[in-house]
Amino acid sequence: MEEKLIRLYNESLDELFSIGINLKDEEKIGKITISFSKRKTKRYGCCKQEDPDKATAYRIKRRLYFRKFNTHHIEISKWLMDLNEDIIKNTIIHELIHCIPDCNNHGKEFKKYAKLINDNLGYNISRVGNKLEDYKKSGQVLTEKENKNNGGINSGGCFHLAPP
Repeated sequence: MEEKLIRLYNESLDELFSIGINLKDEEKIGKITISFSKRKTKRYGCCKQEDPDKATAYRIKRRLYFRKFNTHHIEISKWLMDLNEDIIKNTIIHELIHCIPDCNNHGKEFKKYAKLINDNLGYNISRVGNKLEDYKKSGQVLTEKENKNNGGINSGGCFHLAPP
C-alpha cells in the first residue's frame, strides 16, 4: 500500500511540474515527506508544517505568522487508498498546495493554485471532500459506521470531509 502512495505522490509532483509548479525545489518550497496517518481519522489528509522560515515572518495584530516553512509532513488516511486513484491524487495535490509559500491555509493564494490546477489538470481541489460521493465514484459501499464518521470540518490546513 505504501508503494502505491509513493507512486501517486510522485505522479502528482510530475503533473504539477507540467503546469509550472515545481515542488521538488527544496530551497524554495522546503522538504516534503509523505506517509499514512498513524491514527484513524475523518480527514482525507493533512499537511503538518515545521521549522518556519524566520525571514518570512509577519504579524497581524499580535499574532506571528510565516509565509514559508522549511519542513512539511503530509499524512494521508489509509481508508482513502480504497478509492479511485484520481481521488487519492486529488487529496495529495490538495496537501501539496499547502507546501507552497503563503498557502498554509485555505485563503486567497491556496484558492489561486487550486483553480490553476483544476483548470489545467482537471482535478476538483476544494477545501473539503465528500466521502459518500467519493465512495460511490469508486464503486465502494460506505458502511453505516463509516458514514457516521462522515461529518465535521476541522481546521489546521487539512483536507476534510464535507458535512453530511
